[in-house]
Amino acid sequence: MQKGMHTDTETCVRAVQAKDARFDGWFYTAVLTTGIYCRPSCPVVAPKPENMVFHPSAAACQQAGFRACKRCRPDASPGSPEWNLRADLVARAMRLIADGVVDREGVPGLAARLGYSTRQVERQLLAELGAGPLALARAQRAQTARLLIETTALPMAEIAFAAGFSSIRTFNDTVREVFALAPSELRARAPRPGRTPGALALRLPFRAPLNPDNLFGHLAATAVPGVEEWRDGAYRRTLRLPYGHGIVALAPRPDHIACRLTLSDLRDLPVAISRCRRMLDLDADPVAIDDRLRTDPLLAPLVDKAPGRRVPRTVDEAEFAVRAVLGQQVSTAAARTHAARLVTAHGEPVDDPEGGLTHLFPSPAALAAVDPESLAMPRTRRTTFTTLVSQLADGSLHLGVESDWQEARARLLALPGFGPWTVDVIAMRALGDPDAFLPTDLGIRRAAGELGLPSTPAALTARAAAWRPWRAYAVQYLWATDNHPINFLPV
Repeated sequence: MQKGMHTDTETCVRAVQAKDARFDGWFYTAVLTTGIYCRPSCPVVAPKPENMVFHPSAAACQQAGFRACKRCRPDASPGSPEWNLRADLVARAMRLIADGVVDREGVPGLAARLGYSTRQVERQLLAELGAGPLALARAQRAQTARLLIETTALPMAEIAFAAGFSSIRTFNDTVREVFALAPSELRARAPRPGRTPGALALRLPFRAPLNPDNLFGHLAATAVPGVEEWRDGAYRRTLRLPYGHGIVALAPRPDHIACRLTLSDLRDLPVAISRCRRMLDLDADPVAIDDRLRTDPLLAPLVDKAPGRRVPRTVDEAEFAVRAVLGQQVSTAAARTHAARLVTAHGEPVDDPEGGLTHLFPSPAALAAVDPESLAMPRTRRTTFTTLVSQLADGSLHLGVESDWQEARARLLALPGFGPWTVDVIAMRALGDPDAFLPTDLGIRRAAGELGLPSTPAALTARAAAWRPWRAYAVQYLWATDNHPINFLPV
């Protein structure tokens, strides 16, 4: 699968005829005779090839006048893996749009974050995705509206506002245009059971296979008390969001991730979903990743044993960077203890209706005000900590979904106490670089030696060149061979 797949008509037709779910989100099929658009795996009888037109996004289909299929719900497809694989302008823009920036700051705000003019951003998105930023944001608002209509009993006026529409009329017109149903008709078709007052129950789709062991296991093992917990088969945590805060519970299921969200402001719904999907790496293409890693005969048995491993990421890039510093050269238990103390002292309290979660992780501004002498860590690491949080707080260092990965690496390496291991673990889990690699990690080197791979950093890096651009996933497979508790040892 590759960039611009929608232009490869032969491949697209074969995928639709085979109802291949691996291609969901990579492209969309618009049917000329019916005026609808579908995901490739739509269960209906495949249309004739001459009646298919392929588009790179749901927004492009909508702009071309097609409405969403009621059977396969193409707007609920997993996202395109491209936006988490690439670090160019279009990919960074797509990550920002998914994070709700256009709705909050408009297209000028999107362009400013990317460092380009509004015209440049619009031109590049239109050229690659067949839709500009406003159309892409509109498609996301329509999806948010459908979720709220189907999963809550809120009045339609509240849903229109929460989904980001400027008026009830625009909300009604958009829902009818995209789904060929009025909002009241959408609600009437939705299943009634399971609507919990104050909570939203959602299903987060992914491309199979997905191995939840390392994904949820790592999140549970490193959970900071008060902010995160593992309870009753679900990972729960608090979320700092643009309009307020939230609490999410995420539980793996065979064909989806069960997601239960409680939000202080419903306008944060699309952002919360986007960040949870990103944390769980749900838009990855595991077949393409595993196929590449299997080309190494010594790595192939690990992939075959438990395919579909994901990279556990984060809902807050700045939070993860701080936690990476707290975890330098100490055990996981010690890192959790350090973080929990900061949370209790400086985190914002939240009310958890189910009990167990108490705070948001402290913001960089709150941490910048901490007295360094109160930190139970060596003086050199205090300097690392205070430098990091002060730069995050004043904006001189920004880590976000729009970050240029190489530029962010360079900025981090310039900070005192930041070595290649710390920088690359932040690149892998916070910035989302799928090719980040940790050749100096002791667990990686030990696993490599046991498998017969080179165990010195230079030789392992040379061997791993064949795994690119998926070396971060190779890290997950190698870590899985080591049963010792997770330790953040190198700097």
